[in-house]
Parts: sequence; structure tokens; C-alpha cells
Amino acid sequence: VQLQASGGGLAQPGGSLRLSCATSGRFFRIGVMGWYRQAPGKLRELVATSLYNGTTKYADSVKGRFTISRDNAKNTVSLQMNNLRPEDTAVYYCYARFQMRWRENFNDYWGQGTQVTVSS
Repeated sequence: VQLQASGGGLAQPGGSLRLSCATSGRFFRIGVMGWYRQAPGKLRELVATSLYNGTTKYADSVKGRFTISRDNAKNTVSLQMNNLRPEDTAVYYCYARFQMRWRENFNDYWGQGTQVTVSS
């Protein structure tokens, strides 16, 4: 199983970017999907997550600016980032919990990370 993130880049303060994450490989089902980020010198932190039923959770710092969306049919997750701030600069990682076979435990998988830089 692999997660492939795309869509990072450079944006000006107040601008927008959209991140996407695709899955590949064989699995039984996906639990939570989401995005984390890690800025230089800081710990990786949660940005937003989405359960299979659509329930979402956001870090306080991105509420009202970022929107996570999930397509259960395509097994993808996206992050629309609006009104970006310099403090949003980080490497963004997509994340998902996969259940490989029925009755097995879920396991965590991470994408390779995509750089988001917000600067004028």
C-alpha cells in the first residue's frame, strides 16, 4: 500500500493551494485519512483528518481556512488551503489507516510529503 501526495508549492500570503493524496495497492478498507505537517525544527502536527463517515477534525490554527475532503469511491483525500499564512510553511504528509484483511488491526501509512511554502 502506498500514499502519493501532490499539489504542494509556493504561494503568497492570502493565497491558496490544494493538496491531493492518492492510494495504491491492495487492502480491505481505509479508516481515518488526513494530513499532518512538519515545519523546520518542529514536531509533526495534525492538520486535518476525515473519518469514513465524513466526520472531520481540524487543528485550531487552520479552522476556517483549510477544508479536507475525501472520496471513498476513489480512496483519495484532498486538502484545500485558503488564506495561507507564512506559518503554514511546512512539509505536508498525507496519512491513512489501512485494514489489510477483515478482522485485522488497522495500520498507519504515510505519504512521502510535499513542500508548502508561503512567502511574498
